Amino acid sequence: MTESRAEIPARSTRPPLLSRLGSLGPLLGLLALMIVATALNSDFLTVSNLSNVLTRASFIGIIAVGATFVIISGGIDLSVGSMAALIAGSMILIMNALGGDGGGGGVIAIGMLCALAIGAGAGLLHGTFIARGRIEPFIVTLGTLGIYRAVLTYLSEGGSISLNNTLSDAYSPVYYGKLLGVPIPIVVFAVVALLGGLILNRTRYGRYVQAIGSNEQVARYAAVDVNRVKVITYMIQGICVALATLLYVPRLGSASPSTGILWELEAIAAVIIGGTALKGGSGRIWGTVVGAMLLLSIENVLNLTSIISVYLNAAVQGVVIIVVAFLQRGKRS
Repeated sequence: MTESRAEIPARSTRPPLLSRLGSLGPLLGLLALMIVATALNSDFLTVSNLSNVLTRASFIGIIAVGATFVIISGGIDLSVGSMAALIAGSMILIMNALGGDGGGGGVIAIGMLCALAIGAGAGLLHGTFIARGRIEPFIVTLGTLGIYRAVLTYLSEGGSISLNNTLSDAYSPVYYGKLLGVPIPIVVFAVVALLGGLILNRTRYGRYVQAIGSNEQVARYAAVDVNRVKVITYMIQGICVALATLLYVPRLGSASPSTGILWELEAIAAVIIGGTALKGGSGRIWGTVVGAMLLLSIENVLNLTSIISVYLNAAVQGVVIIVVAFLQRGKRS
């Protein structure tokens, strides 16, 4: 007669202090980078440079907050850069059509609402194909990556779509303006990150996202509406892309087929650097925020120094993704 034994879960042998330090890895990495960057070039710690880094990090950071939800749920969205380009071109065309040679706050508000609607619609499309069509997220978003950029290229006839001068002047404070001395993109990024953290950690929806990423089948057995949660998750990603884009458009006042190139790489890198598991199930918004700041700090250091060419920035990000993925390989079986 064989004696059955209950399986005893393996206990972590890592000391609590090391576990806590491990969870603070992204923050410690950012602090170490800041120290090295300051040693290489004292201009790094100036207020103007840090403001520039944070402003540029805001766009990728906002998109990465949405990507955090997607990746925690066990998905991926490769289309965010192309989606941003299509949203930018579409909102500029809409504002130009409504504003003519004039226009003002009302036209800009309509353009912003259209941008958010397009982003939410794209997310709804992705979520529906993935959740109800049972198509892998990689395939769906790889397909729309090409579709969105091709549509923008068609609309722009291979060139750029520019906002008319009057609207451009009226819209520019959205990027260049400040609220209580803080650039508006940074303020919006902080609000989005705070809301994202609250939704992920303090709501039923956030718990469902993590449950689906951990084990989708078990979540279904627990009566979680998995399809609905997935659709909402991709809509959040689309809205975050739209929000980042409507903040980015007044920077240049135009959109072209090259707009948003490699944004998906930067957003995914920010998420995984921040400690979110690539296989899903766990993650943290604050880590994503730090990851975005770390990535843009690396880019800034390359601009301020001559260690390696700034043209290799994407290569550095790619190496970071591979290294972090390698380090995460033992997190989940």
